[in-house]
Amino acid sequence: MKDLLTRGAFWLAATRLLVTVIGFASTVLLARLLMPEDFGLVAIAITVAALAGSVSELSLSSALVQHENPQRHHFDSAWTLNILRAALLAAVLAAAAWPVAALYGDQRLVGIMLVIAGTRLLGGFGNPRLVVFTRNLVFRQEFAMGVSQKLLGFVVALAVAVIYKSYWALVAGGAAAQLLGVALSYALLPYRPRLRLRGGRELFAFSMWLTLGRVVNTVNWRSDQLFIGYFLGSNMLGQYSFGDNLAALPTREATSPVAQTLFPAFSRLTHDRERLRAAYLRGQSLVSAVGLPIGFGLALIAEPLVVLAVGDKWLPAVVVIQILAGVFALQTLSSSLQPLAMALAETRSLFHRDLVNLGIRLPLIVIGLVTGGLIGVLLARVVSGLSGMAINMALVRRLIGIPIGEQIAANSRSLAATGIMAGVLAALVHAGVAAAALPALAAVIAAGAFTYVASLALLWLVTGRPSGPETDVVALAGTLVARFAMRPRVQPVTSPQ
Repeated sequence: MKDLLTRGAFWLAATRLLVTVIGFASTVLLARLLMPEDFGLVAIAITVAALAGSVSELSLSSALVQHENPQRHHFDSAWTLNILRAALLAAVLAAAAWPVAALYGDQRLVGIMLVIAGTRLLGGFGNPRLVVFTRNLVFRQEFAMGVSQKLLGFVVALAVAVIYKSYWALVAGGAAAQLLGVALSYALLPYRPRLRLRGGRELFAFSMWLTLGRVVNTVNWRSDQLFIGYFLGSNMLGQYSFGDNLAALPTREATSPVAQTLFPAFSRLTHDRERLRAAYLRGQSLVSAVGLPIGFGLALIAEPLVVLAVGDKWLPAVVVIQILAGVFALQTLSSSLQPLAMALAETRSLFHRDLVNLGIRLPLIVIGLVTGGLIGVLLARVVSGLSGMAINMALVRRLIGIPIGEQIAANSRSLAATGIMAGVLAALVHAGVAAAALPALAAVIAAGAFTYVASLALLWLVTGRPSGPETDVVALAGTLVARFAMRPRVQPVTSPQ
């Protein structure tokens, strides 16, 4: 199990590293070529598509992963249901194109939404059998698909942006990536689907609550963009969505390699609660050890990073990054609840949690927007984000009996090392070192990374080398060194005398 997790995390880490690099380069270059209004306009259409998509989301892949022994008819049913769902979603988006354009007073939204509708329809034909890889903790296909899709999307978007300087670059890049994903899904694992619904009810039994939760979460996470676009305009929405995406990008991509292995790993331990509790604390602390320094580090260097990378026209996005990057980092302290609850088939509990979060976040967003504009929305997200973290921890305590104090204590060294790193970065940024040029900013980032790693290692040694993320890193390094040392060396061939 541990070897499978290690190999899986390695492939996912390689995937997320390349995807993050490509995504960051894409964001920076497109932000230089396009205007904030372009990002805001596309954000409106994508948000509407996400809201409509959440209503019809079936979460069938998760059901197939959790199923003890999925058969051919289960995969065929998933494929059929996904096509029906995609056709319905495309029809809804196409019909909504004109009303949405009228509501926001911009007819350009019609064409954008029609293209997105067609892309969503074709995306429904993806190969459901790819979950076989995930069930077996094999993630090489994630590397092939993730990197290929991101790279093609980047190339297409950049080409359109360079030639036309148009918002269509953002739409075309996403469409190209989606279509390539469908093609690759069959290239990686051949499958001849059949139209049938036998087994659909069995899959729904697991996915129903996930579907309802997805609806609630999408409304919860996306409604702020619709409100900002309507009340503050597409330019301010562009600044907000750019800052929001950039704030989430490093933390999300850096923690995904571990997070994606947790659901199938937890699913194998559901009959041994002691091992499950240990696995949860180990996995969650590793996620936070990676996410905490990245999130708070980004918040501290946000201003020089934005100015040097994309220019002064994006300065209003700085405050968005500064506030939200830290929130995303703290939320890693409880982000492993989702795979834990899914492994335990506690999807109804997740739905109830999502309803509570919606009841907290949405009113706060509206009140913040009315009373404080963009800053009010950001403060509302801080409060709702911290309350959501507390709710997650309480649910973990209920599901597997780990007290909240123990959940926090498992991350004490990572929190302390992050605090030390933040002090060093704050001093360097305040002194103006990071604002000189991109090489100087890179040096500041390197100094922060070194400070965090050194502090974490020192705290681990001082506390007696307890079990935690440091143990996993040392063990992984030892394994890699041992494998390299055991690799047979090629002897030079000498010619006969």
